[in-house]
Amino acid sequence: MAKIYRICPESPDSEALDAAADVLRGGGLVIFPTETVYGLAADAFNVDAVRKVFEAKRRSLSEALPVQIGFAEDIGKVAGSLSKAAERLVEKFFPGPITLVVAKSADLPDMVTGGKPTVGVRMPDHPAALAMIRRFGGPIVATSANLSGGANPLTAEDAVNQIGESVDLVLDGGRSDIGTASTVVDVTVDPPRILRQGPVTPEQIALAVKGD
Repeated sequence: MAKIYRICPESPDSEALDAAADVLRGGGLVIFPTETVYGLAADAFNVDAVRKVFEAKRRSLSEALPVQIGFAEDIGKVAGSLSKAAERLVEKFFPGPITLVVAKSADLPDMVTGGKPTVGVRMPDHPAALAMIRRFGGPIVATSANLSGGANPLTAEDAVNQIGESVDLVLDGGRSDIGTASTVVDVTVDPPRILRQGPVTPEQIALAVKGD
């Protein structure tokens, strides 16, 4: 049974953050809150931990998993060179409910991206999520905490009901504010292409890319 910590989403306590970081360093899985939906986290550079994410979600290994970072500059740890459009979107929307598809770093395990040359990267705009990632000290695999094809988990209870038996720790920060998954934008093409509609609109993206 996973250990559940009920936290204040704006100011999570150190004990809960330390416990979550320790689980991630040990190759375990953590359910945690973001502003969009609840996420399932693992160390992005631990292949065994990443495999557990696929198993927990019953997701095909051929499908890519997104990555989350605690600081905007950490995108360089998982991505290759960025286009000018990508740099502008990072500057405008990190942290925020947007995932940028970029060329992956050679250091990032191929399992994370399903063998593909790109990776989706996001910096969540949620105090507890950012605090956990920063306490861990590096990028995490962070996908929605549900079974593949299942309903988006808006509360810790939603997530636990779907995949709770597969995780080691749960940070319960109440209901997610936005309730829909992030906007996904492919910035490896020019102009950038929206792959999934979400909270950040096409108009906002177009303006940011132009530098307005």
